[in-house]
Amino acid sequence: MTDILVVFKKNFESVHDKSLDTVKKVLTELQNTKEIRIEIRAREQVRRADFIGRDLVIVLGGDGTLTSISHNIDANTPVMGVNSHPISQDPDGSYGFYMDSDIDTFSEDIQLALSGKAIINDIPRLQAIIDSTSGNRFTTDPAMNDLLIANTHQYAPSKYHLRRGDKKCRQQSSGLLFSTWLGQGAWLNHTIDSKTMNKLQSRINEGDWSDHYFFVARDIPHSQRIDEPWSWVDWTTESTILTSDMHRGYVVPDGWDEVHFNRGATITVNTDAPRLCLLTFRNTLSEKLEQLSSKV
Repeated sequence: MTDILVVFKKNFESVHDKSLDTVKKVLTELQNTKEIRIEIRAREQVRRADFIGRDLVIVLGGDGTLTSISHNIDANTPVMGVNSHPISQDPDGSYGFYMDSDIDTFSEDIQLALSGKAIINDIPRLQAIIDSTSGNRFTTDPAMNDLLIANTHQYAPSKYHLRRGDKKCRQQSSGLLFSTWLGQGAWLNHTIDSKTMNKLQSRINEGDWSDHYFFVARDIPHSQRIDEPWSWVDWTTESTILTSDMHRGYVVPDGWDEVHFNRGATITVNTDAPRLCLLTFRNTLSEKLEQLSSKV
């Protein structure tokens, strides 16, 4: 028996309702020929326990739907993204970078997923480990795209001591942004100019994206960009460690839950979070990103 969980975007728009009806119909028909158990839940109703022991998770929506619930999914559970409102069919729809299936291809794609013939993408995810001054430790949810560390008051500067390896400095910025290779289009490309991005890209070797991440300190003084370039923008596999000099700050993975910390807390960011097994059906995600970048 194959245990399948379907998580769908619920916003009462007819296009998403129609997509859900199509997915339900295809899966119901499959039950006549395959031993599968199906459970369907709205994104707002799922909890961590709903994902335990599943053989396949189908996420119906856009990239935001996937990133909002992906932290519940462990590294051993295959995930299939289905775009319920493709931009190719409606300018107001979702590009759905992670959603390699849509309603037109779902019937074929689910067969590939169940037969083990889909492309498996082993995706690294970012995490932040927060150590408080009282000795408590908290690990944030894993981030598929990016992770922000900043002052909770955006009008106030983010102050901290920064360390990576044997390099140290005291810094003041508008916050630190960390991004995975696949998540660079979500925020990173809008934060730094194309010239700087091209310099970073020239340092990337094949296979690096599996354990490296991008790092940028937003709006730091120009003198520090020159004197300590590693503390401004980087492509690295080393852990980045900062000690907060802010009264109150927060870590935000993938733009969802905020995790707060106080002055003196130490935050360690790396790609040691549980990875994600995401299925695609025509190209790998790395190939999709290259195709997307060539069009920009």
